[in-house]
Amino acid sequence: MKLAVISCIHGNSAALDAVLSDIDHHHAEQIYCLGDLVGYGPDPNAVVETIRALAIPTCQGCWDEDIVVGLDACECSYPSLLAERRGKLAHAWTSQAISPETREFLAQLPLSLRLDNLCFVHGSPNSQHEYLLPEMDESIALERVMTAGAEVLFCGHTHIPYVRTFEDSHVPVHRIINAGSVGEPRHGRPNATYVLYETETQQVTLREVEYDYQATCAAILAKGLPPIFAWRLARGLEFAERADDPTHICDR
Repeated sequence: MKLAVISCIHGNSAALDAVLSDIDHHHAEQIYCLGDLVGYGPDPNAVVETIRALAIPTCQGCWDEDIVVGLDACECSYPSLLAERRGKLAHAWTSQAISPETREFLAQLPLSLRLDNLCFVHGSPNSQHEYLLPEMDESIALERVMTAGAEVLFCGHTHIPYVRTFEDSHVPVHRIINAGSVGEPRHGRPNATYVLYETETQQVTLREVEYDYQATCAAILAKGLPPIFAWRLARGLEFAERADDPTHICDR
């Protein structure tokens, strides 16, 4: 079976529509979504309406959780005071903009999904807020996969797609497959990314899809969101700030 795995749409309906069209073109039989449907982008309700209409199995992302329970992460969640200020502005705007139906949908999303030997999460099996970066210590990364009780762990959250394979003579081959981001890529280009996966052959294809990102940038500005969100979307960058310890998980 051919699967499509998407993540981190972040209220960018134009990017989601382009990716869904590309998925249809490649005849994927099932789509899984790794969460973060809202946040940063201008169209949170439209994104959720599309996911609901297509009945796409979806995990709860960190933004989805924060919109439901309130933004209560500690200050170490942000690499700078400026980033914290922007994050809180985006949270306040999104919380005010979403409909009751959208909020209810986000609240009932599961933390993980399973299909045979595959596990789907937003950040890691431990938390929606933990980053599984490609340079993470191999033993720690492998432990995260095995914690999930899976051979293949699909994740998002980093906004950068990658495939990491762990081979050991004592255990089956394990993989982490990061789907990147549909709506806010950080791989150096504005193009949306997602993953195609063949369950029979284990073939992985990292897809990159062009779309009218300038229209989304214009909508970000028109709706009064921080202009830096449009700037970094147009460049596919995280801006200049990075957390000192991306593996840190707040005690919330």
